[in-house]
Amino acid sequence: MQATTRQITPMPGTIEETAPHLSADDQMVLAAKADRSQFGALYTKYHDQLARFIYQRMSSREEALDMTQQVFLQAMIALDRYEPRGFPFSSWLYRIALNEINTRYRKTKNQRTINIDDSSMHQVMDELQEPYSEEKEELLLAAMQHLEEDEVQVLEMRFFEKRPFKEIAEIRDSNESAVKMKVYRLLDKLKGIMDRK
Repeated sequence: MQATTRQITPMPGTIEETAPHLSADDQMVLAAKADRSQFGALYTKYHDQLARFIYQRMSSREEALDMTQQVFLQAMIALDRYEPRGFPFSSWLYRIALNEINTRYRKTKNQRTINIDDSSMHQVMDELQEPYSEEKEELLLAAMQHLEEDEVQVLEMRFFEKRPFKEIAEIRDSNESAVKMKVYRLLDKLKGIMDRK
């Protein structure tokens, strides 16, 4: 028996026909732009990871969940302004989240929380070409207290969340080479602070 192949042609006007080159993410965004009730698919896909991203920068789970809801609301309202750039939709959500976090800390003047695990500290020490020890870790943590919020965010995304430079640039609405330069300058700054202690 000979196998036959059939080509399925999308109905005129469907997302598949108008945007066959778009990623699954961007097709979901396109559907949500046309019908906001479709935004729920993006919410379901990204809620947990966005909540984790925000919680890493907050002192309380409840506050992080409240802000997560606020970010999704802002994203849905501003969805028509979103343009695909070859990155996951989450990068755009993270950008909105960072703006919200920065605004919150400017208003409240609270000290920001940084959640760090041991493997991340080891990686920063390696980049600083410092042998790891508890004493050096304490020096590094103390040195990080001298950084600006913007500087902490870059280090956090690069070393604690293991994000590639390209994605950090997208989240920060910058370019990759500028982000790389900033990271290496920050490492030099941290080393200088640690050496003075």
